[in-house]
Amino acid sequence: MKKLKLGVIGAGAWSVASHLPRLGEHSDVVEFAAVNRPDAELLEIVRSRFGFASAHTDYRGVLEAEPDIVVVASPVRWHHEHAKAAMRAGAHVLVEKPFTMRAGEAQDLVDVAAAEGRHLLIAHGWHYKQIVIAARDLMLSDGGVGTIEHMSIVMSSTTREALLGRQPSFAADQSAGEIVGTEHVPELTPRPETLSDPAVSGGGYAQAQLSHALALGLWLTGLRGRKVFSMMATPPEAKVEFHDVIAIRFADGALGSLSGASAHLEANSSKHYLTVQIIGDEGQMTVDLSREMVSRFRCDTGEVTLPLAPDAGAYDCAGPIDALVALACGHDIPNRSPGELGVRTVEIIEAAYRSARSGEAESVTLASGRSG
Repeated sequence: MKKLKLGVIGAGAWSVASHLPRLGEHSDVVEFAAVNRPDAELLEIVRSRFGFASAHTDYRGVLEAEPDIVVVASPVRWHHEHAKAAMRAGAHVLVEKPFTMRAGEAQDLVDVAAAEGRHLLIAHGWHYKQIVIAARDLMLSDGGVGTIEHMSIVMSSTTREALLGRQPSFAADQSAGEIVGTEHVPELTPRPETLSDPAVSGGGYAQAQLSHALALGLWLTGLRGRKVFSMMATPPEAKVEFHDVIAIRFADGALGSLSGASAHLEANSSKHYLTVQIIGDEGQMTVDLSREMVSRFRCDTGEVTLPLAPDAGAYDCAGPIDALVALACGHDIPNRSPGELGVRTVEIIEAAYRSARSGEAESVTLASGRSG
């Protein structure tokens, strides 16, 4: 079988720490064809370390190599342009989260993927972990929790330094996002503007982390936002918000609360705190990734608590990479982080930023251009 030609657009710190090492584990079916990064010196380090055939400071050079699969890990400002160009060039695409800055951009990518017959995935690593797979199975089996009435999502993670443009280097041997290194390694250090400049990042904690948490809740429930009210807190030394409190009314009438906070580096061993609780008219479910707990209660059958390993909720992004390769090879596996999920996520996050600016509840602008 001919190997898949890999292209990477935006081979920044996270790609070098996580995506590229995982792709290297697929060397039997993946050929490292072309890589892009804007700074030429660090680009050459990445090219040499992973054995790419070519390296380009302009992303279009990656597409000229005619890749079969492309990882788009550039800052979110350029996700739409880069992913759309890659799919039109014939590649299956994995987009780093957050998916896009605007709901219309997200829907456009879904439409292009369908028109071109390409697989489109988002780098939501938790969705491929057994803890989340099992939780979603419970939501889809035996009636789940019935008609959903309320969902609450609470997240905190060590992003204060990153949102100020001072995040330390990722550990060179660490593909998970829980741990950062103490030594400064340029190719493993995020560019300051990636998360700290709103023109590049689209915002702060809601974009950087709540896009993960919200996508998880929407993946478990299938809900879609209709109206959003939010409050956001930005410290004087920052250009983007550190903390978010977001109230949501979903399209079917259910209510939701989404809370996010920038925790301190090394607190709780820098592990993410993330809990989702879903309450319906027939029962309820709790998914706690920080404490490795999934529990569903149904009024007719009682409580089910899943047995889980101590590190079951630890984050890594191996699953989306594995899925991209498998789908491109023609294997019949589920896409657990599809583009349509990104559309529903971006719709709410976009409305939350509008609400924070206006001080009013904002209707979700659906990707079709209509208000929710």
